Amino acid sequence: VQLVESGGALVQPGGSLRLSCAASGFTFSSYGLKWYRQAPGKERELVAGITSGGSSRNYADSVKGRFTISRDNAKNTVYLQMNSLKPEDTAVYYCNVVIWGRYYWGQGTQVTVSS
Repeated sequence: VQLVESGGALVQPGGSLRLSCAASGFTFSSYGLKWYRQAPGKERELVAGITSGGSSRNYADSVKGRFTISRDNAKNTVYLQMNSLKPEDTAVYYCNVVIWGRYYWGQGTQVTVSS
């Protein structure tokens, strides 16, 4: 299993970014995917999740209405569209899949929101 995140950057408050996570090594369309983030000195937190077919999504209260998770099963990729970014969104963002009870993570991508 391999998960490779990309798209992180330095962005001003109020800006937007789209993160991508390219997956391989498993049957992508059969599994739900999640995005987590971890800010310095804080625990990793769940940001958003999407079911295998994409019909159901859930979000942390802190990002509802600003972030959108989506997936393209033909490209084995999950996305996180982030709008109206705030300084408190600054973190390393990770995608995650759980297969037979084992958690798999990518290397993460840094998002920094600062003026």
